[in-house]
Amino acid sequence: MLRRFGHDVVAAVGDAPALMTAVAGTKPDVVVTDVRMPPGFSDEGLQAAITLRATDPDLPVLVLSQYVEQTYAAELLDSGRSAGVGYLLKDRIGEVEEFVEALERVAAGRTVVDPDVVRQLLGRRHDPLRRLTPREREVLGLMAEGRSNTAIARTLVVTEAAVAKHIGSLLAKLDLPPDADDHRRVRAVLAYLRAG
Repeated sequence: MLRRFGHDVVAAVGDAPALMTAVAGTKPDVVVTDVRMPPGFSDEGLQAAITLRATDPDLPVLVLSQYVEQTYAAELLDSGRSAGVGYLLKDRIGEVEEFVEALERVAAGRTVVDPDVVRQLLGRRHDPLRRLTPREREVLGLMAEGRSNTAIARTLVVTEAAVAKHIGSLLAKLDLPPDADDHRRVRAVLAYLRAG
């Protein structure tokens, strides 16, 4: 397909180690990889892409995925410099001309992200509670019930020091720095109630 649009395919590989070897041996203008590759079919292709960009931040990489996987997309977009990177859902490559255009934009150093991925990433940014661990969410829920640190510690069967640590962590993750004009616990509870 790519040859039909005037592009040379210098290597076609079946697993992540072969991808790493091929890139080292051929110095391609752009790498196209699937998130999931043999042998484990988890995130080998993505991890190879991130490693390749860490080694050569100017290497353009286009990653394909079957589903919107926010963590994978965010990890790829955060790797190295942001230019020359793309994350597309596989159903987008059904429109061949659209796919080739996206590939050419990535090869030219631009960023291409599937619209569905953008929507989900923006949705994640608007929900600050997603950054909290399950235990921090539990502590925040008890705070929303009006419980003191002592009562939270008793309910969770932990020390008050552990509760204080969880509260400090969740306040930081919710971007609620110390401020004389605001009560951070109340603002954290309000964020919890808005998201609920």
